[in-house]
Amino acid sequence: MLRFLCCCCFSSENSATERQPLLHPTPSDLNGAGSARQNRPGHSDAQTVRRIGRLVMRRVCVPEIDQRFSDMAETFNEQHERYEAMVRHISNLRQSSGCNHDNTLALAECVGTIRDEHETRYRVTLKMKGYDFTLNVVPVCEGEEEPLPPHLQLAQDEMKGTSESAKATISKGTTLQELIGWLLRSKDHMAEQVRGAAVTHQEQGRLEENLEENLKEVKRAKELSLGYRQRAGEVLTEAVQISGANV
Repeated sequence: MLRFLCCCCFSSENSATERQPLLHPTPSDLNGAGSARQNRPGHSDAQTVRRIGRLVMRRVCVPEIDQRFSDMAETFNEQHERYEAMVRHISNLRQSSGCNHDNTLALAECVGTIRDEHETRYRVTLKMKGYDFTLNVVPVCEGEEEPLPPHLQLAQDEMKGTSESAKATISKGTTLQELIGWLLRSKDHMAEQVRGAAVTHQEQGRLEENLEENLKEVKRAKELSLGYRQRAGEVLTEAVQISGANV
């Protein structure tokens, strides 16, 4: 009964849908491939626009395998969302501080601009605690308790968001590579299971095609995920360097 219910999803009404791309681009993807370092202009957004977006896997009618693909896709989508959030926070920070004249994910120029703009009233530094970094703002005059200017408070919020998103991007990437590794190592065994799940020759061809397409998307997701994790790592590394310069 389970096999029958599963294979009903491959009716002719859905065949066109199954042939659609599995990675659906989103508008923010065009802004999500910048470098985390100013001295890496080759990684600017405009130069690395790629086919990225949310991952949707096809069914192969083997519950265990379908769950493996589903877990991998869910983890990739979570990492993709956290990476997008990191890019968005940095973009907002660069725009608010007036240093958004290129497409990089660099932080140093922003911190320097903010520090110079407010040096008469505040001491602005980037502080690291573990893998978290924050924009630390201390009044020059002790005892001054006035609320921070709105754009300075915004800068603090965006920096905090950048830190949280970068850390999550790296963490999700580690988990994702483990899931991807299992799928790629098990492709032959999965192919045998998929062939055994097919009731007819026509169905076998369809399921094998779905498995093949899924594995292609797994490989593409692996490359994208490594890129997300690398750029998040570069953001974290730069934050460490900036905070070290302020010690």
